[in-house]
Amino acid sequence: YVPPSAERLAWLTGFTGSAGLAVVLAKRAALFVDGRYTLQVATQADATLYDLRHISNEPATDWIAEALPKGGKLAYDPWLLTPTQVPRYREAAQKAGGDLIPIDGNLIDAVWADQPPPSSAPVRVHPLKYAGRKSADKRQDIAEQLKAEGQDAQILSAPDSIAWLLNIRGDDVPRTPLALSFAVIHKSAKVDWFIDPAKVPAAVLRHVGKDVRVHAKGALGDVLDKLARKQAHVRIDPMADPMWIAARLADGGAVVERGQDLCILPKARKNDTEIAGMRAAHLRDGAAVANFLCWLETEAPKGETTELDASDRLYDFRQENDLIRDLSFDTISGSGPNGAIVHYKATPATNRRLRKGDLYLVDSGAQYLDGTTDITRTVAIGKPPREAKDRFTRVLKGHIALARARFPKGTTGTQLDPLARQFLWAEGLDFDHGTGHGVGSYLSVHEGPQRISKAPSPVALEPGMVISNEPGYYKTGGYGIRIENLILVGEASPPKGAERDLLEFETLTLAPIDSNLVEASLLDDGERTWLDAYHARVRKALTPLVDKATRAWLKQATAPIGKA
Repeated sequence: YVPPSAERLAWLTGFTGSAGLAVVLAKRAALFVDGRYTLQVATQADATLYDLRHISNEPATDWIAEALPKGGKLAYDPWLLTPTQVPRYREAAQKAGGDLIPIDGNLIDAVWADQPPPSSAPVRVHPLKYAGRKSADKRQDIAEQLKAEGQDAQILSAPDSIAWLLNIRGDDVPRTPLALSFAVIHKSAKVDWFIDPAKVPAAVLRHVGKDVRVHAKGALGDVLDKLARKQAHVRIDPMADPMWIAARLADGGAVVERGQDLCILPKARKNDTEIAGMRAAHLRDGAAVANFLCWLETEAPKGETTELDASDRLYDFRQENDLIRDLSFDTISGSGPNGAIVHYKATPATNRRLRKGDLYLVDSGAQYLDGTTDITRTVAIGKPPREAKDRFTRVLKGHIALARARFPKGTTGTQLDPLARQFLWAEGLDFDHGTGHGVGSYLSVHEGPQRISKAPSPVALEPGMVISNEPGYYKTGGYGIRIENLILVGEASPPKGAERDLLEFETLTLAPIDSNLVEASLLDDGERTWLDAYHARVRKALTPLVDKATRAWLKQATAPIGKA
């Protein structure tokens, strides 16, 4: 997620998805997206200007090696590529007989006449009652790890790492409470923080204390040079930190040591306060979603409700909660064929009425002071087509299989991913996105390092991690299906004779799953038991929090599924 001032890809190409890459040569250009956006990019970008490519199947490096003219120089902004990326692109350019060169400044910025200014939003304190641990304690933990690894300092360029470490939040990025900045944490536990000082109020200065030194962003180079002159051992994350920083350190004589950002794992392992906050946030969020689904069942069949109407109404229900600060991402509100566009965003030009016979997919979430939510529900408007019920039930079976999983400590999300796909695979079907992404605590709704996907991941799931469970199915031109709950990794009671410690998931999200889309004959006894128990839990938890009309609807929506 980037601020409006950095939406360079959207400005240049028209593509507004959250992940993409463009390569522009003098006579050719290409735009690369992942499987979530193959339908969207075809409607937003001009295919006469750009070769539209699936980034996994047709990587940018292959295109560069083929398209760059011999002797051509491919420029890059060293603030926007990492030490991991640069060698790959350089090798591709050299295969074509050209070269990759860093440039000062950004070529898009040079021609973007009405580029928005950077955010001037002030930083604010994230209170201890929500953070659960003092910033000074977190800084000391990171310092001890640096000392243990013989390192003098670590670069921090991920804004969510800085937010977590300093217990601060900001408003520089839409939907995610981040203050964009850089930092260096030293083995002394002192921090140099590079941010516009005008954005740091006195209350934040008092909060972070004298061991956090605030500098203007332009001072970063001087601090890096000082470390380099001492031949300091400086840790960088080669997957995240800018090449500009790595090159400045190396050119100045520092010993650059590669390793993952030391804030990533402790941020992902939620503490007891954060876990309690996530549970509380999901309870309140579930009540808002239940109120919305009750409203939707009454209004949608009338044929007057549009995708934008529905997303606005859901936001209204969420705003009744005084701890809400924003949505956690732009709501995906897609009916019929629009639901098949994985990260669809309704606009006045695409806005569609919800019609009888449609499937309606709504993927939404909120930023509460005590937690971040993300939920997807697929709802039948009227009687659903038979095929859609079959596909929905297969997605549900995969969702249940993952929710019920018990697995040894050390298991990665990649190993668990087939559980969610197996029932689709059996019919020659699949979905082209990950099954689960990490979620922050009043931070980014997409958080690493944990994930559940086909892509190889070396990161084992650990207690305290929050991750999504969201298998889906998408029929181009027809409908989209996704069922998403957030789940918490916790320790499981080992059965008698167990030889390994086990982990399991606790489902945090509380909202009915549309029983009208379930083909009960496809569920086995264990799956029916899980669904009925989940719905009983939803009913018990939410009934005291909703109005009389929604209570009556909730009773019907969470009734036992039956066998046929």
